[in-house]
Amino acid sequence: MAVYTDITDEEVAGLLADFDLGQALSLKGVAEGVENSNFLLETEQGRFFLTVYERRVRAADLPFFLELLRWLAEHGFPSARPIADRNGELLKTVRGKPCAIVSFLSGLSVRRPTAAHCREAGAGLAELHLAAQGFPLARANDLGQAAWAPLFKDLTDAAENLKPGLAKTISSDLELLAASWPGALPEGVIHADYFPDNVFFAQGKFAGAIDFYFACVDALAYDIAVGLNAWCFEPDGSFNITSARQLVAGYESRRPLSDLERSALPVLAHGAAMRFFLTRLADWGATPEGALVRPKDPLEYERKLAVHRASPDLVLFGAAG
Repeated sequence: MAVYTDITDEEVAGLLADFDLGQALSLKGVAEGVENSNFLLETEQGRFFLTVYERRVRAADLPFFLELLRWLAEHGFPSARPIADRNGELLKTVRGKPCAIVSFLSGLSVRRPTAAHCREAGAGLAELHLAAQGFPLARANDLGQAAWAPLFKDLTDAAENLKPGLAKTISSDLELLAASWPGALPEGVIHADYFPDNVFFAQGKFAGAIDFYFACVDALAYDIAVGLNAWCFEPDGSFNITSARQLVAGYESRRPLSDLERSALPVLAHGAAMRFFLTRLADWGATPEGALVRPKDPLEYERKLAVHRASPDLVLFGAAG
């Protein structure tokens, strides 16, 4: 979340005129993340989030994201529900940009997840995958393995400026990943951005997930790999095997992994680290001046890449049966 687009009181009033939410009482920008402009909106009918879609989010993808949120809410998964206007429309426009209003989801994210949080997060991720079964729309993962080499083509100088010699190392990683990327894994709707700041807890228990704007159809185990990178590395860069075991165990308490999925986790985790390194590298020099946002450090994921490169089977210790 972030704020790239300021919205006036008059623009908010004009937007709300199409809804049965009453008048706006307050609108506060949320300064987290790097993708869209987000606001905490209070009206006479309660608390909501207003998202203005920017940057990588394509207008053609928005029906998939919003209908997925509605599907998940209707199938028992705790996520923000998109609010329709009086004509049943979920997608609106403000200042010439697409936007949507969603319900407020209670809970708190954690900055330093414990092993217990990881287990709850893993279980929540499996519940998401199960709730999304049967969702009739599809969207390809446009930041999946096939996109990484083309994305890096324009980032080689940025990688070299970040750390001398890094461009060659990343190129070698990309060749390895292209040669070893697994196929024929069970697929479904995945979150694809399952980080601690996108997961809420209440009294230590999983309470819901937000920010589905990278959701797509891909290997379900890839979502676990994203989670292993996001939840199970310590601030000093070491991989916490206990947390990894708990995340996978939590997931398998709801949806057991196949042997093929488990054996694919090392390369999936290496690839997931590559995906976030590349997009962070792209964002590092591209954040608009004056935006209420701080780009995330690509070197964090460069260090995770180094761990996967040096110890490719490390994540399997977290996936032991």
